[in-house]
Amino acid sequence: MGIKESGKRIYFLDNLKVALTALVVAHHAGQPYGASNGFWYYKSKETLNLGPFFGVNAAFFMSLFFLISAYFLPASFDKKGPGVFIKERFKRLGTPLLFGFFIMIPGLMYTYYIHFRSYPPIHFFDYYINIYFGLGGRPDNWTGPSWPDLQFAHLWFIEHLLVYALIYTVFRIAFRWKSSKRASIRQELTLMKIVAFCFLIGGLTFVIRIWYPIDTWVGFLGVIQTEFAHVPQYAGFFLAGILAYRNRWMESLSPRLGKGFLIAGMVMVALHYAGWVTFRTPGGYGWQQFAYSFYETFLCASLCIGLVYLFREYANRTGKILTYLSSSAFTVYVIHVPILVGFQYAFSNVHTSAGFKFISVTVLGIIVSYVLGHLWVTCLKVLQRKASKQPPYPSRYH
Repeated sequence: MGIKESGKRIYFLDNLKVALTALVVAHHAGQPYGASNGFWYYKSKETLNLGPFFGVNAAFFMSLFFLISAYFLPASFDKKGPGVFIKERFKRLGTPLLFGFFIMIPGLMYTYYIHFRSYPPIHFFDYYINIYFGLGGRPDNWTGPSWPDLQFAHLWFIEHLLVYALIYTVFRIAFRWKSSKRASIRQELTLMKIVAFCFLIGGLTFVIRIWYPIDTWVGFLGVIQTEFAHVPQYAGFFLAGILAYRNRWMESLSPRLGKGFLIAGMVMVALHYAGWVTFRTPGGYGWQQFAYSFYETFLCASLCIGLVYLFREYANRTGKILTYLSSSAFTVYVIHVPILVGFQYAFSNVHTSAGFKFISVTVLGIIVSYVLGHLWVTCLKVLQRKASKQPPYPSRYH
């Protein structure tokens, strides 16, 4: 089954992106209820075991996002050239980063400060200057998760996309003759290449996790919010996305490979949910950390390849609703966290189980995020048409 295209849009990747975005919303909806002991903007008294859900998600879904994002990069660069390409990357990715860093994230962190820290309440402006940016000095018995409170939060993904785009641009400028020469030479995707890739990424992951276990976040170069434990996967699958475009791997992926990796991925997911594989692994040279680094990498590759094949074969279509959802997915990723936190606070006084709250916040969060995302995208299109003084629909007369 070939890849259907509309212009340069590929239906099944758009639909896969919509599903992944909904999964991200569900993942964050479960943070206060899943007893993960990680930082979140709201703390729930009711909890349930969402460890397998979190573990499987963390193993693959952001790597698959990097794969899909990178797939469209070469065509964009080839068409626009380095100058326009970088300018549009900064506009598309830099704008939500600035909005999140200076407006959205401070509001979330202030809400957490006044509800879940034991310090006397302060006005938002005082918090913004003295605590968020840290200009007032670190308070005694600071509870973290870091000092000061400033961060990119879930927007770290967008920050990394911008960094990777800059690195890609530098590489293309420096080695443009090699890129153009190799563009016409396509390499077949084989089982041996995939296995070798997994062993390479798994080995790098093991080495890095000796010093940086899962969920250890640092400010690389002071500004790049990074969890080094997953960087080999993210960077590796970003590179794989570029190679997939150049070699047309999305089109040529055989049913044998696609079905095989999908089944393998489902088996490994089942092992996770059965409790035979643990998500929490210590750092250092331990055998558990060694084994999980390779297990997670093979799980990631299996689900990425398997889901790409599944959506190519069975979700390679579009329609009005799917088009709306696809065009809103990026905006949903940006805005969904404050929406979820709002619902989590709204359910705080509802006397029911953590499972019911998790499901309710997930469903409401997905619906409201996509509705608001679509409204935002629609408003932007209207403003752009007015700015360019173009009619909303193409004229029939020339």
